[in-house]
Amino acid sequence: MSMIPSFFSGRQSSVFDPFATFDLSDPFDFHFPSSFSSHFPEIARETSAMVSARVDWKETPEAHVLKADLPGLKKEEVKVEIEDGKVIQISGERSVEKEDKNEKWHRIERSSGKFQRRFTMPEDAKMEEIRASMENGVLTVTVPKAEKKKADVKSVEISG
Repeated sequence: MSMIPSFFSGRQSSVFDPFATFDLSDPFDFHFPSSFSSHFPEIARETSAMVSARVDWKETPEAHVLKADLPGLKKEEVKVEIEDGKVIQISGERSVEKEDKNEKWHRIERSSGKFQRRFTMPEDAKMEEIRASMENGVLTVTVPKAEKKKADVKSVEISG
């Protein structure tokens, strides 16, 4: 038996492939092996939902901007909260699709359950002016930055 699985012959090798169930390009995107998921679907769904809210954070000269991909969610299903005056928490819950006994599921890959992400803002963030909007399943949170104070320069007369 070959130690390398053949992708062209359609045969599967019985050799354990450590890279088959993990996406090494994203260490935070963990998917359970299908055997685990079939025995414990609730745990697999809840765990994958906790890491599924992907967020980009960019800083512009004027603001810190967070963008979260939340496909299928309405703005009423998402919370944006400020904790301790400097931490932004984005949370929500994706509902599980109702199962009908006359339906046969072949695959369940979309995550459901609760999710939560937290971001500590730097000192220059003006937390009292935070804005949030949601369009086409993308949540955008904008936190304006405080203007940097220019040095107060005072001329000193030189005597002598």
